[in-house]
Amino acid sequence: MRKIISLAAVGTLALGLAACSSDDSKSSDTLKVGASAVPHAEILEYIQKNLADKEGLKLDVKVFDDYSLQNPALVDGSIDANFFQHKPYLDKYNAENKKDLVPVGPVHLEPLGLYSKKNKAVAEIKDGATISFPNDATNGGRALKLLADNGLIKLKDGVGVNATEKDVAENPKNLKFKALDAEQLPRTLDDVDASVINGNYALQAKLTAKDALVLEKAEGNPYANVLVVKKGQEKDEKVQKLQKLLNSPEVKKFIEDKYQGSVLPAF
Repeated sequence: MRKIISLAAVGTLALGLAACSSDDSKSSDTLKVGASAVPHAEILEYIQKNLADKEGLKLDVKVFDDYSLQNPALVDGSIDANFFQHKPYLDKYNAENKKDLVPVGPVHLEPLGLYSKKNKAVAEIKDGATISFPNDATNGGRALKLLADNGLIKLKDGVGVNATEKDVAENPKNLKFKALDAEQLPRTLDDVDASVINGNYALQAKLTAKDALVLEKAEGNPYANVLVVKKGQEKDEKVQKLQKLLNSPEVKKFIEDKYQGSVLPAF
């Protein structure tokens, strides 16, 4: 009787271990990807519904309202990859936090745009106008360069996208600047004369490329958004499958049809 009970216990334990092993295996077949809601999660969800099964890829898309939490989540293993940032932002994060997250490949560009409820053209922006723009270093520099490229200010030679307000060499219209968190910028349009807004937050606010007074140029632009993983995971089979789908003709058409120039394919 004792032998029978013992054998039964061993059998139950074996079945339990097998079940755990099966669950772990099932979990390991799924790629957990962090993403901002628009357009990143929308692109991933399109892949999830229309393309992933054909590649044998299982996606678990985790939407983050605060994009600054995504790299820490990747570092601590809460997610396997993330999709929200461009390489200059990634480089800055790695340098400041001594991490080694790496880009897998480019997917799309979200051109910065200058938007206004009070002006219909750049030339209409009046002397002393207030312009809001992103307060993070990489996008803030992009915003100032966009203003310089369209004649509103002149920057010191050589600063380019690394510009800060201290690098404004000429300000003929005596513009005033208001640096804010990027996600807050659409809400400032009633209070400022114009705002330089990131493409994803413009989309969330129902602003399109046609609404912009001017848009950042795509040609030669280093700010393509990339899929990012921990160093050493670039060649992971699931990661490579996802990058292949992100760069597929189907996704290119989806981006062009859905976003009408507010998001541009970068492949």
